[in-house]
Amino acid sequence: PYLDDALQAPANHKHFDLYEMGPSTDSKFKPLERIPGLAIGGWFDAGDFDIETHSHCSVISSFVDAWEKFGLNRDQTYISQNERYVDIHRPDGVPDLLQQIEHGTLNLVAQVKAVGHPVRGINVPNLYQYHHLGDASTITDNLPYNPALKPYESDGKSSGTPDDRWVFTNRNISLDYQTIASLAAAARALKNYNDTLADQCVFYAKKLWEENEGKIITTTSVPDLRRNTLALKLKAAFELYITTNDKQLKDFFTKNIWTSLDSNINVSILTALQASPFMDKKFRDKMKNYVIKWKDQNDKLLQDNPYGVPIMSRGWGGNHFVINWAIINYYAARDFPEIISKEYTLRGLNYILGCHPYSNISFVSAVGVKSKKVAYGNNRADFTFIAGGVVPGLLFLKPDFLENKEDWPFFWGENEYVIGTSAAYLFLAAAAQDLILH
Repeated sequence: PYLDDALQAPANHKHFDLYEMGPSTDSKFKPLERIPGLAIGGWFDAGDFDIETHSHCSVISSFVDAWEKFGLNRDQTYISQNERYVDIHRPDGVPDLLQQIEHGTLNLVAQVKAVGHPVRGINVPNLYQYHHLGDASTITDNLPYNPALKPYESDGKSSGTPDDRWVFTNRNISLDYQTIASLAAAARALKNYNDTLADQCVFYAKKLWEENEGKIITTTSVPDLRRNTLALKLKAAFELYITTNDKQLKDFFTKNIWTSLDSNINVSILTALQASPFMDKKFRDKMKNYVIKWKDQNDKLLQDNPYGVPIMSRGWGGNHFVINWAIINYYAARDFPEIISKEYTLRGLNYILGCHPYSNISFVSAVGVKSKKVAYGNNRADFTFIAGGVVPGLLFLKPDFLENKEDWPFFWGENEYVIGTSAAYLFLAAAAQDLILH
């Protein structure tokens, strides 16, 4: 809703909410200079009101997967990008999911077009804005900042109030690859609906790929993060290949996917399974060994807990991890039913909907007989919920206690809605139905 988006964040700045800027802005813009074209599209990441680009990429990927695999064509929302207007319970003749893909993609394309690459995110500059409890549209005055005016003074077109959001523009190779994958996927969904945007997706995905070609992945000294970057590059190569049919991308993927799977099967098996139908028999035959390894790993989970799902023990609830695990099992059961059954996917969904420790509450608000009714969303100050929102779930408190408070939304590690989790749940629900019916 911010018509005054957005200003270049200054260099050498440590912000709140894990945002920061290094010694360079990695852009052509001066500190606090306006970056044009960013007041378009996008979703709030979670209970906060910022744009997290990596979350956007995750959502777009989940939405495109759901669109391509299941053709979810529900239409209950009127959406007009030109009017910046939305009206629920009013069909407009276009599937809501397709319009959501468009909405998220508009912001991604705007970032790359304006800055030259995807940005870390867009966030408010002042802590008092970050603490805001109320409607998002009132966080800023929606007037571009004009330093020639006094604070709270306005000429009707601009204001002297420095409340315009900042763009954190430091470049990251992992985010580049994640964005390439999302843009390439979105292009397929948007074709014949918004051809201009679809063409821009392909153009900027290719641009980012070419700019990163030949770069050695040494952005971190942490081996796990290097492996994750390779996995993201493989995902980018795969999505761009099936969009453009560029054989070089396919060759890169088929040559390197096995190294990634051998290094850490958890970070690449989803992409490998998604790619399997597009590859030859030799590829699929080789995949069987990894699916067997994955199943063995799954079966060991029953030794850890009676629910047979990967329950996390970190400082954030593990529902997103459980959902992603169940989605991997959907692809495995779909293409290798002789190895792995639909039970693993249903096990993950059942956990999210109430078959878990501590309580039997559904972690999806308004889904289930008893669901999460107090959560950390945009309306958290009202101690209420947003239908369809998915919370992180059970938080592990040392030494051995799992907790999920139902009366206090501000424990965000337990109760904060996150767009990536909700989008992944949408796919999982459709996937479970697909396995049951087919």
